[in-house]
Amino acid sequence: MSLALLFIVGGLTSVGLYLITARSLSRVILGFTLLGHAAVVALVTAGGPPGQAPIVGGTTSQIANPLPQALALTAIVISFGLTLFLLALAGRQQQLTGDDMVEDDLEDRRIAHAGDDQVGDSKPGDSAHGEPAEATTSSDDIANAADHSGTSRQAVTAS
Repeated sequence: MSLALLFIVGGLTSVGLYLITARSLSRVILGFTLLGHAAVVALVTAGGPPGQAPIVGGTTSQIANPLPQALALTAIVISFGLTLFLLALAGRQQQLTGDDMVEDDLEDRRIAHAGDDQVGDSKPGDSAHGEPAEATTSSDDIANAADHSGTSRQAVTAS
């Protein structure tokens, strides 16, 4: 029985991680929900076989361990709160853009592009403290990043 539960935990975890890496917020929400379910099933599996209630009866040899049950309830509450937060983000994204796709951030692209230039151009000891120099990015670099991400060039240069 526990071997089947271990396969269930592995399946839920792998599908959840796959869905989290998607760009659609609805898939991300489903992925975190599956990860929450995987955590609960893993904690219940870790609890071992069912035992008797700790208050009823005088022997301590067959008492159920209450810690995995308490941790499972905690995992349920945390995954419920995370799901509500992600639903609020998805609702706001739907209001603002009309879809639930997460687009690339232009600032992230600018920093990544500046980091690529800095790695290729830097030499050991460029600065006095051995730290890399500040990367400068022109408005043309930001506009080029906007062109690659599908955003119009006018929206980037206007800001």
